[in-house]
Amino acid sequence: MSTDRRENQDRDALNVYVNGRHFSLLKGMTVRHALLAAGLLSNNGETHTVWDEWGNLTGSEGALTEGVKLFTAP
Repeated sequence: MSTDRRENQDRDALNVYVNGRHFSLLKGMTVRHALLAAGLLSNNGETHTVWDEWGNLTGSEGALTEGVKLFTAP
């Protein structure tokens, strides 16, 4: 049973990179969730400009894909 659960966890996880740091997030999470995991969002409403590895601007509600590399600037 634990092996099946482990396989499901692996399939439900995405590897995401924010400013070069690795995070494992669940499928369906957004750029905002990646920024939260990286500790870049706080309760003061601070926003960050986010680019992907190809230089495209990305909104906070944007979808994440496996291996995506995101970069931020305050």
